[in-house]
Amino acid sequence: MQMSETRQIAATPAEVYAALLDPDMLMKCVPGATEVTGSPEEGYEATVVQKVGPVKATFKGQVTMTDLVPDRSMKISGEGKGGAAGFAKGGADVMLAEKDGGTELTYDVEAKVGGKLAQLGSRIIDSFAKKMADQFFNNLQETLEGPAAPETEEAAEGETPEKKKSWLGRLKS
Repeated sequence: MQMSETRQIAATPAEVYAALLDPDMLMKCVPGATEVTGSPEEGYEATVVQKVGPVKATFKGQVTMTDLVPDRSMKISGEGKGGAAGFAKGGADVMLAEKDGGTELTYDVEAKVGGKLAQLGSRIIDSFAKKMADQFFNNLQETLEGPAAPETEEAAEGETPEKKKSWLGRLKS
């Protein structure tokens, strides 16, 4: 499974780069992480609990950061074993570029699974892998930028906009 995406983060490339190397930040950003320890030089050990389709597993694994170019790029490689559920391994090439007063983060991810997880089928696995990558980078972005601002003036003033009726409520009207 392969995927690529680009997103804009309202932080400097140096801040984003440092966040990607910080085990505490990784703990906040990796969905399901219960433990992340280590350093960029020696690698990280992580424990992640996830449910993929009907399979729930605790993965214990190692993550290494290589090809480190400060404030510009890195390669992240990881492998985790989930006992009877199987294994997952993969990597991401992450590129950072200064753009529009922030950072344009581009990533190319490749992931592979085996064991019971592989039996779920590529559609479920691909969907799950995309969701995990999206959640990680959304969490990173929110942690660096702070919570999203309210979208309307009413919401900013504490007023709640009118609730929309559900499809069932519209049928009854």
